[in-house]
Parts: sequence; structure tokens; C-alpha cells
Amino acid sequence: MRLFVSVDLPDDLAEPVADLQDEFADAGGLNFTDPEQAHITMKFLGDIEEDRLPALERELAAAVEDADIDPFSVRYGGLGVFPNLDYISVVWLGVERGGEELTRLHEAIEDRTTAMGFDAEDHDFTPHVTLARMEHAGGKELVQELVRERDPTVGETRVEEIRLTESTLTDEGPVYSTVESFPLE
Repeated sequence: MRLFVSVDLPDDLAEPVADLQDEFADAGGLNFTDPEQAHITMKFLGDIEEDRLPALERELAAAVEDADIDPFSVRYGGLGVFPNLDYISVVWLGVERGGEELTRLHEAIEDRTTAMGFDAEDHDFTPHVTLARMEHAGGKELVQELVRERDPTVGETRVEEIRLTESTLTDEGPVYSTVESFPLE
């Protein structure tokens, strides 16, 4: 099973995410993500054996408890890239509000999953929604211009749970399905 932990955007934000992606339509070299599957990756776990699932689910429930965060609001807005504007591999939508809570959740998830033997993140956590991956630099200048000049707000939602999500790779792109949900209480 190819798994990651996510905070999923609600269905009503798919259209605003798609509208934002449309602004990058003329930028060659971008491979856009499916706005219907928009999410914040809290932790990528990779391929795991199914027999590890019960222990992983216990640890994720404990991580939610460790973070001790009630449901909270997240406002999605702003644009950014990884790793930087000179060399773009990912174009993303940022978080204007709720980043502190997302970071606390991420840290608790990171602590629990690395204790189980999953690889530690090799970079600081930046809560974001991936809009596109840059396959080649054909549209780099347009992406740079939009990221520098645009400061969109896409919408706001309440985060009430994290999800353990399975990613199944297909010829049409990844298909995500929820394995388990962990409510914030």
C-alpha cells in the first residue's frame, strides 16, 4: 500500500483551486494536480506492508491526541514554489491561517511515524496544496511572474480530521482513497 497522511480540502474548494490552476494554463511544462483531490500532505509514508496498518493507525490516533488540537479553520491563499523561483519543481497554494495548528499536527505525526521506522522529513514542513509539478522550464517565466504578482485567497474551511490516504498510481494519474480518518477532538 502506498500511503500518506493528509488534510483534504472540501469539495466546494475544488472549483476555486481549478480556477487558480487556470491562471497557469499558458505556462508550458506544468503537470497539474486534480483539484478534486486537493489536499495538504502531512506526511508521505510510501509503500508499506498491509500488516503494519493496525500499528500505524494506532500511532496516528495517538499523534492526534499528542497534538491536542480542536477542529480549526484554515484559509488557503498565496502562491509559492519548491525549491525556489530559479529552479521550480512544484507550484503550490499556501495557507494564510491555520498554519500553526497544521505544523503542530505534522510534528506529532512526524514524531510517531519516525519512531515506527518511517523516514524523517529532510526539509522543514510548509503547509501547502500542490497545484502543479514542473516537468520542464518552458513556462518558468510566467510561473515566476504569477507567483510574484498574485496573492489569491481561495477559500476557508474547518479541519476536523486527518486522513490516512492510499495512493494508487494509474495511467491517468494517482487515485486517492481514504483508509482511515482520525477526528480532532
